[in-house]
Amino acid sequence: MNTANLQLEGLYLVIASLTELLVSKGLVTREEVGRALSQAEQTAVGDYNVEAMSPANRDAVAFAARLLQLANNGSGDDQLQPFSELAKLVGETKSRYQDQR
Repeated sequence: MNTANLQLEGLYLVIASLTELLVSKGLVTREEVGRALSQAEQTAVGDYNVEAMSPANRDAVAFAARLLQLANNGSGDDQLQPFSELAKLVGETKSRYQDQR
């Protein structure tokens, strides 16, 4: 496996853990985190000429925000879901793009 991929996996888990800490301390709500991550996903995908990108490339750009949204939705019991489980859920829950048939 590519070392950069492992580093990114670790980074995503760190961000999810820090987000959970902010929620648990009452500094932000889970809904606020969800809205911020949703906005990040839309910005990431919208920053490119989507007609020129394949759906797989759009999914790659949106992956981090989607994974962190799932981690945010699944949190609350002080137990962070494993990266592999979150990544699998990203694939299972993604919807088609409007320009896909």
